[in-house]
Amino acid sequence: MRNGGSSAFERRPWMGIYIQGRRVELSIAVGLLLALSLSRRLGPSGPLLVGAVGLALWFLRPELRERLSNQIRENHARLWLHMGLWHCAIVGRSGRIPKVVRSAKIPVGYRFLVSLPMGLHFAVMKNRAPELAAALGVREVRVKVIPQNARYVEIVVIRSNAFPREFASPLTKLHETSLWEPVYFGVGQDGLAVQIGLPEHNLLIGGEPGSGKSVALSTIIAAAALDPSVGLTLLDGKQVELAAWADVADRFVGADQDEAVAALEGLRQIMDFRYQVLAATRQRKITRAQNEGLHLLVVDELAFYLRGGKKETRDRFAELLRDLVSRGRAAGIIVVAATQKPSHEVVPTWIRDLFSFRLAMRCTSTDASDTILGQGWAQQGFSASTIDPSTRGIGYLLAEGGVPVLIMTPYLSDEEIDSLADRALRLRTSS
Repeated sequence: MRNGGSSAFERRPWMGIYIQGRRVELSIAVGLLLALSLSRRLGPSGPLLVGAVGLALWFLRPELRERLSNQIRENHARLWLHMGLWHCAIVGRSGRIPKVVRSAKIPVGYRFLVSLPMGLHFAVMKNRAPELAAALGVREVRVKVIPQNARYVEIVVIRSNAFPREFASPLTKLHETSLWEPVYFGVGQDGLAVQIGLPEHNLLIGGEPGSGKSVALSTIIAAAALDPSVGLTLLDGKQVELAAWADVADRFVGADQDEAVAALEGLRQIMDFRYQVLAATRQRKITRAQNEGLHLLVVDELAFYLRGGKKETRDRFAELLRDLVSRGRAAGIIVVAATQKPSHEVVPTWIRDLFSFRLAMRCTSTDASDTILGQGWAQQGFSASTIDPSTRGIGYLLAEGGVPVLIMTPYLSDEEIDSLADRALRLRTSS
């Protein structure tokens, strides 16, 4: 058996794995025995003296104690994974199991960087992930490829649920923000914060009613509103979801398609003027060092402006939106739009495909999920139709050139939104 469990036992028996995982404790034990043996040369009080010095070091040097404890925990985590791999006979041609190169504690479990032995590759590890999760007794094991080197994979062991019923946004505790910096957008399955950089990017949010699209929009608007240098244009087809930010915005438009077209025409004038300035100064894009700030356009209920009213009005809206999404990036204009299902009947593909960031919240079908994220993702296991309907604010986030990741956006109550809007208004009136 070349790849069987007997080969793994012969090449790397469990005792060797266990000793390696307990090497710190074994080293301490050996060191204590040697110290006690040598201390007897100091006379009858030698062992007591050595013990007193050891206790003094333990209590007076907390940084050494913490470092030792962390090392022991890390070695135990590696031992835990190595034993799981060994028991599942996940081995290479030589019978060796994958080796942990680096490990880190995360809020929901552990993350490991693993070196694969000859004959073992990412696809095999990914297929064996459920078996490994059962062996370790955890909720889930996720295997991620390392694009820079196929020899390595990242194994994330998830022991607890990272998604609470709802959680507060850290934005509620911030006095001021900068939209040039990455925006806190939620928490991932690994329990770590997820951030997105909005400059030079546009975001499309889709999902069924009640999935949390408007709350996700409010998170982005709050981050932008707390930056006094950012211009805000808000279009709300329902006229109530974004109404709390109306006083903060440079322009707020409700269910009025003609006024929405006028707002987009005004933004295009700003964009064209900025391009004239860039051309005159021989620069390629707006930067943080310039006086021109970023401008955020948010469109909630995008279908209202693209499907209702007069044909010439909605065609004009579609053309202006396409122009802003395609040309606005270098001019510092960011477009964030939300709709229930951005199918080609609702959102023309020549607009939808220009959005580099996508967020697919709970959908009723895999086709609807693929409509938001792009064709083929559901077949690879990234489908928003699998999200629990009883949860809100959870969706698959696809960043430019990446792989969708499941995140949960923070919950903002009406009171918190009102407080953030008041704070943002004070910032803007005083600047």
